[in-house]
Amino acid sequence: MPNPLRFPSLRALKVFQESGRCLSFKKAAETLSISPSAVSHQIRNLEEFLGIELFQRKTRALELTEAGERYFRFLDEMFCRLEAETHQLFREYGRGLIRICVPPFFANQLLLPRLQSFQERMPETDIRLTTLPGPMVEHPSEADLSILLGEGDWDGLVSYRLFEHRIVVGCAPHLAAQIRGKSVEGLDGRTLIVHESRPKTWENWAAAVGARPPRAGKIIRFDSMSSLVQAAAQGLGVAILSWPLSRDWFESGALVRVFEDEVTTGEYFYLAHRPGENERLDVTQFIDWIRNEFGTDEKI
Repeated sequence: MPNPLRFPSLRALKVFQESGRCLSFKKAAETLSISPSAVSHQIRNLEEFLGIELFQRKTRALELTEAGERYFRFLDEMFCRLEAETHQLFREYGRGLIRICVPPFFANQLLLPRLQSFQERMPETDIRLTTLPGPMVEHPSEADLSILLGEGDWDGLVSYRLFEHRIVVGCAPHLAAQIRGKSVEGLDGRTLIVHESRPKTWENWAAAVGARPPRAGKIIRFDSMSSLVQAAAQGLGVAILSWPLSRDWFESGALVRVFEDEVTTGEYFYLAHRPGENERLDVTQFIDWIRNEFGTDEKI
C-alpha cells in the first residue's frame, strides 16, 4: 500500500492520462514527445506505487482495468480543470494564449499560410500550434481548439462544420501520361501510394466510382499526408489525395488528376472545443476567424 503522505509524480499521472486516452503507449509517446519505452516505464512505476493494475496488456490491444478506468476519468477531469484554471490566470495576468491542435497537412496547406492575418488582428494573443500524426478524430485534452475530421458526432464537444472532405486520384504529370486512356485498368501493375491510417482507401474509392480495385504492382505506405503528396509529386506512384487540401499542388502543376471524379467521403472538417472555452474573448475571436477562413469549400 502506498505511503499516504506521498503521491505519484505529476509526470507519471500525465503519462497515464494520455495512455488512457489513446489506449496505446506508442500514440501516447508521440503526443508527449517521449519514447514508448519511457511511457511503459512510467506506467509500470505508477502501477507498482499504487499496487494496482491499471491496464490489461493484450497482444495487439491495451485496455483499462476497472480501477484504471475510474482513475483515468478522475485524472482526465482534473487535468482539464487544471488547464482551464491556468488559462484563467493567463487571461487575467498575462498575455492571451490559444492552443490549437490540427492535422499536419491541414496546418501546412491551409492554416499557416493564413495565420498572419489573425496575428495582425490580435497582436497581443499568442498561439501555440501543435500537430498530431494521422487523422484527427478526437479533441486533445491539452488543446483549446482542434480541427477534427469526421461526421460531427463528438459527445461532450461543441463543434462547427467547416468544409467537406473529398478524395481525388493524382500523380506526377509524366506518370499520368503513361496511364492508357486514364481508365481504372490503367492503374493495374502501377505503384499505389497508401496512407497508413487508411489502408482501405483504394478499395473504398473503387466502390464509390463503381469499379473494381486496381491491382497494384507495388504499394508504398506513408504515415502522413504531406509525405504521401510529396511522394506522388516525385513520381513514385499514384495516390489518393485529400481534396481540397491538396489543391495548391494541382494548381502548381506538380500533380495532375488521373480521373476527374471527386469522391465524397461523408466526412467534414470541424472546429471543436470543450463547452465553456468560447467564454474567452480571444478564443471566440479565433473561432470567428477560423469559420470565416474555412467555413466553405469556396474559400479554401
